[in-house]
Parts: sequence; structure tokens; C-alpha cells
Amino acid sequence: MRLDKFLKVSRVIKRRTVAAEAADAGRITLNGRPAKPSSRVKEGDVLEISSGNRVEKYEILLVTEIAGKAQAAEMVRVLR
Repeated sequence: MRLDKFLKVSRVIKRRTVAAEAADAGRITLNGRPAKPSSRVKEGDVLEISSGNRVEKYEILLVTEIAGKAQAAEMVRVLR
């Protein structure tokens, strides 16, 4: 699944366009490397999202195309 779509479905970032803009600006890394919106994500990958002076780190636990609110909470685990 594409990174921008995953961030929207998992509700880490509210809108897909915002996720794409963050990736284009270099504020998202995937497994320690800068990520593009089209980067493919899989279970076990680690995302770091920086916004301002905050950096949040997530581990991807589940990748699915459609998720309700309850399932979205199970898609990622906050590491930091």
C-alpha cells in the first residue's frame, strides 16, 4: 500500500493530501530513509513523522485497504 494512503486509512494523518505534502517536504522517514508519498509500506516497517519540534515514531502492525475506527487503532503502535 502507498504511504500516503496508509497514513490516511490508519488515521495517523487526517487527509491523504496532507500526508503526501509531509512526505514531499521530507518530514516522513520510512525505516530510516526519506519517504515519498508513493513508497510502499508493509508490516514491520518503522515510520518517523516530524512536525515542528516533535518527532513521533510508529511501527506498522497491519496493512489493510479499508479500516473502521477500531481497526485503524490496531494498524500502528506508537514507539515514541
